[in-house]
Amino acid sequence: MSRIGKHPVPIPAGVDVTVNGQQVSAKGKLGELSVVLIDDILAKLEDGKVVVSPRSDTRRARIMWGTSRTLVNNLLVGVSKGYTVNLEINGVGYRAAVQGAELVLQLGYSHDVKYPIPEGITIKTEKPTLVSISGRDRRQVGQVAAEIRSFRKPEPYKGKGIKYDTEVLLRKEGKKK
Repeated sequence: MSRIGKHPVPIPAGVDVTVNGQQVSAKGKLGELSVVLIDDILAKLEDGKVVVSPRSDTRRARIMWGTSRTLVNNLLVGVSKGYTVNLEINGVGYRAAVQGAELVLQLGYSHDVKYPIPEGITIKTEKPTLVSISGRDRRQVGQVAAEIRSFRKPEPYKGKGIKYDTEVLLRKEGKKK
């Protein structure tokens, strides 16, 4: 029995949800998203909530029950509030700037790293060392943040590199004399 799956997903105000067979679509102030659930999962609208349940008692249906409920929840939160991931850049001379449709990063390499901003994602740099990535699709926001972080991962001695703002680095002690 899925602990997550048995809770219905409440529909936020201002969001229209349609269930068409295995496809769940949501339309809100930030746009429109949809997800296709596997055949073992049944989704239906009841009392202003989306109820996700397994069609049978197979192992696959029980495994995907909670996952499908979370996908539907991410869909509804994405079109109503959106998702944001913040990155911090640490290091002397390390900085970021948005130029047109590209994020330009100076990370201590001999060249600037240019990252094209995907459609549906907005990137802001309030300070040269803070990058804010936001969008309506949680998977895409997380993927873009991971790709930007991979250009220069934080190192454990001085903490130089790109890290998530919630990430805690385990620092190592340097060489001793």
